[in-house]
Parts: sequence; C-alpha cells; structure tokens
Amino acid sequence: MGQMAQKISQVNQAELLKTLNIAYAEEWLAYYQYWIGSKVAIGPMRPKIADEFLEHAKEELSHAEKLAARIIELGGTPLIDPKEWQEHALCKYDAPTIPYIINLLEQNIVAERCAIARYQKICEMTFGKDFVTFHMALDILHDEIEHEEELGAYKADITATFEHKNASK
Repeated sequence: MGQMAQKISQVNQAELLKTLNIAYAEEWLAYYQYWIGSKVAIGPMRPKIADEFLEHAKEELSHAEKLAARIIELGGTPLIDPKEWQEHALCKYDAPTIPYIINLLEQNIVAERCAIARYQKICEMTFGKDFVTFHMALDILHDEIEHEEELGAYKADITATFEHKNASK
C-alpha cells in the first residue's frame, strides 16, 4: 500500500477505488470474451480475426494487471473472487452463443464502446487530481479506441466483401 499514492491523489478515494474495481472486473470479462471468441469463431477471415482477438485478450489482461496494481497503490483491494466480476461490471460479458465472426465482432465492438466510456469517465474523474491514475486510464483508453476501430474495420471488410459478391451475381 502506497502512502504517497493515496496522499497525492485528490480524488474521493472510495469513489475512485469503486470505479477502478468496476474497470478491473470488466477487463477480466473482456479478456475472456476475446479469448473464448478466438477459440469458437467460425466464418470469413476466421484465422486472422481469431489472432486479433487473442492479441486484444492479452491487452485486456495487461489492463487488468495495471488496474490491480493501481488499486493496491491507492490502498484498495482488487476484486478477488471471479464471481464478483459479473456483479460489479457495468460492461457485461456477452457469451458467444452465435460464434459467427460478424456476431463476435459486433459483441466486442459494443464491449469496447462501453470500455471507452468507462476510461473516459476515469480520465475526467482524475484529470488534474491524480496524475498517475489519469495517465494509466488515458493509455488504456487509447488501446480501447484502437480496438474498436480495428474491429469495426474487420466488420466493414467482411460486409463489403459480401455486398460486392452479391452485387456481382
């Protein structure tokens, strides 16, 4: 527990720790959503998109690690029971019950948009008040924006390919 980390943060600690734990839970769920999606995906561009899902999964796990470290620095405890992740997450895990690649892309785009909103909120909450948490959240926000853009591009590519094939018939 970092005494100086707590002392220099000018944010309501209880509110910040609650928000960071929400984000922490969401990152674990995002990790699993990407990981399992990479395993069950079917459809066009599956190998390439499955690899992208695995890359995103690694990044989501890295986000969870950063959040856990920051929560501890601020004197809190990361959610220690995986059952709590579903309870606390506001960005929910969406099981890939229809593993077609377009469905998986859409599920993950929705999740990324929710994550973008979460990290935007953390940035606004900490701007000028907790520089360490702000910069961590800003870095993660950048990753989430990049993820959403990449997934949207894959979806657009697949959609355009099918539209072109159907127009050619």
